[in-house]
Amino acid sequence: MNMNRQLLQDIGLLLGRLGLGAVFLAYGWQKLTDWSLSGTAEIMGGGGVPLPTLSAYFTTFTEIVAGAALIAGVGVRLAGALTAFIMAGAVVFVHGGNGIYVDDDGYGFVLALGLTSLMLAATGAGRFGVDHWLAGRFRGRDREAQHAA
Repeated sequence: MNMNRQLLQDIGLLLGRLGLGAVFLAYGWQKLTDWSLSGTAEIMGGGGVPLPTLSAYFTTFTEIVAGAALIAGVGVRLAGALTAFIMAGAVVFVHGGNGIYVDDDGYGFVLALGLTSLMLAATGAGRFGVDHWLAGRFRGRDREAQHAA
C-alpha cells in the first residue's frame, strides 16, 4: 500500500475511533448518571432484555470503558468486539421489530454503531493509537532480545 493511501486509511480509522468512542462514552455515561443503573435495568427489563440488571451493568460499564479505549486507541479489537456484541443485543431485543428508522425507535443507528464496531474489531486502531505504539515497543524488545541471544 502506498504511503498516501496508508496515511488516509489511518486518518479514517482515527476519526472513526474518536467518533464511535465519543458516542459509546456518552451513552454509557448517560446510563450511569442520568438514568442510574437501576433505571437502566428497568428500561432494559421493560424492553425484554434478558437478565436486565446484569445487562445494565455490563452495557453501561462496557460502553464507558470501550468508548474511552476506542478514543485512546488501546484494546481496539476487543473494544470493537464488545460494543458490536452490545449493539447486536440492542437490535435483537430492543429495536429490531421497529423497522430501520430512528424516529420509530428502529435499529438503524444501533446497526451502524454495531457494524462500525465490528469493522474496528477487524482492522484494529491503525497507526494513530496506543495499540500501534505498544506493538512497536514490543517488536523493538523482541529484536533486541534476538540480537542479544
